[in-house]
Parts: sequence; C-alpha cells; structure tokens
Amino acid sequence: MIGTLRGVVIDREPALDRASASELTIEVAGVGYRVTATAGTLARLPADEPVLLYVHHHIREADQKLFGFTTKQDRKAFEGLLSAHGVGPALALAVLATHPVDQLARILADDDLAALCEVPGVGKKTAQRLLVELQSSLVLPVLDGDVGLGSSIDLVAGDPSANPLVDVREALVSLGYSSEEIRRAVASLPDRAEHPDEPADSGQLLKLALLKLAGS
Repeated sequence: MIGTLRGVVIDREPALDRASASELTIEVAGVGYRVTATAGTLARLPADEPVLLYVHHHIREADQKLFGFTTKQDRKAFEGLLSAHGVGPALALAVLATHPVDQLARILADDDLAALCEVPGVGKKTAQRLLVELQSSLVLPVLDGDVGLGSSIDLVAGDPSANPLVDVREALVSLGYSSEEIRRAVASLPDRAEHPDEPADSGQLLKLALLKLAGS
C-alpha cells in the first residue's frame, strides 16, 4: 500500500469545475505516479518544488488508483466518507471538493441538509442518509479540536426505555420514505427476542434500516 509520496509535480490536468476530480503526476525517484485530487489540492501544490502528498491507495479487483491529499486530516475524512454505504471514491472526493473538512464538520454538526445537496450527484434522500451515517461514525476536526459527531443524533441519545422501532419509523417518515418502504425496512430489522446480541439502540437500528433501503 502506498501511504505517502514525496516528489515534484511534473504534470497537471486541472478539473473543469470545483467539484470535479483533477489529476497530477508526481515524480518520485524517477518514477511518475498519477494521482487523483481535488481542484483545491492541486491549487495548493507549488510548481518545481518537492511536495508531500498523503495517499489513499484504492484497490478494486483489477483496478488501482491513487488519491492524494495535502494533509492527513483530508485523507482521514476521505476514508471516513468511503466507509458510508454507497459512497465510492468519486462521490467522496466530490464531497470534499465542495465542502473542505472544516466546513463538512459544521454541516454534520448543524444537520445542514441543503449544504450536502450542493454536492454534485447528491439528492435529498442521499443527503439525508449521509447525514445519519456520517454523524454516527465520522470524526472531523473543527477549529477548537477534534469532535466526534455521533452525539449529535437525537436517536442515539434518546430515552433507552422507549420503543426503538417507533423511533425508527418516525425518523424514516421524517426522511420522506413511503409507508411500504418503511414497513419493509422495519421488518428487516433483527428481532431482539430471537437475537438478544443484535443492536437495540435506535440510532444503530436506523442505520440498518437505511442500509436496507439503499440496497432495495
């Protein structure tokens, strides 16, 4: 796995717009590596000077691709986005190209659905699902340090004595899913009586329901 590259950028292919991917070639010890990056990353790299890129080495079947970032925080955010269901490298890069890490942290903290919908290819339902998934798993830096955003989900902090399936149904209704979609999603959730080790927390069950809906 390639984790970093230090060398000189010898070729650049800027993106047509801010949210599209750019490509650069960085020469390291006589070998040129083609790296995909955001337009913002490309703009920050000086010409004819050694640079250091933090790299995510993406391998899928016979395909390999390098994604480069100027900070470890950016790479960590990219990899966190990839962990969300249905998010591939192109979408993860588009999110970071549209909203840098500090902005993304505030978007998740503020439940800013409209801001996520600004990302090309992200509609309202996808943005709603991403908010729920990323708030419960992604840790992003803000101005005063690292903040875990899982606590910002009301369902996670809800009353443990309440019926979690009722919470899940209400959450799915607020996200705009139909009665039939909600029925199928809730029916797919584990039965606590039969599977006591399965998650009973409303937030965890909502994630499972959203994964079911995304795959249906």
